[in-house]
Amino acid sequence: MALGANRSNVLLLVMKGALLQIAIGLAIGIPIALLGGHLMASQLYGVNKYDPFTLVGAVLVLAVCAAIAGFIPARRASSIEPMNALRTE
Repeated sequence: MALGANRSNVLLLVMKGALLQIAIGLAIGIPIALLGGHLMASQLYGVNKYDPFTLVGAVLVLAVCAAIAGFIPARRASSIEPMNALRTE
């Protein structure tokens, strides 16, 4: 903001970084969860290899929690006055 960005640009920049981390985590975590389900089904009786409701529910809960965790510091970063930020650095 001290270099000319407005509050919405700062909020978008911080949220873009948080959402990128969410996407990377889901891209790595979903295949590992599917592989783990396949291994569990071969080891345990009565366990399905793929449970779409559980997987979608876990993805939604984790994505919402991570988005909220990214939004709180993004809102704080966009609300700070530029002169205060420059003084503390």
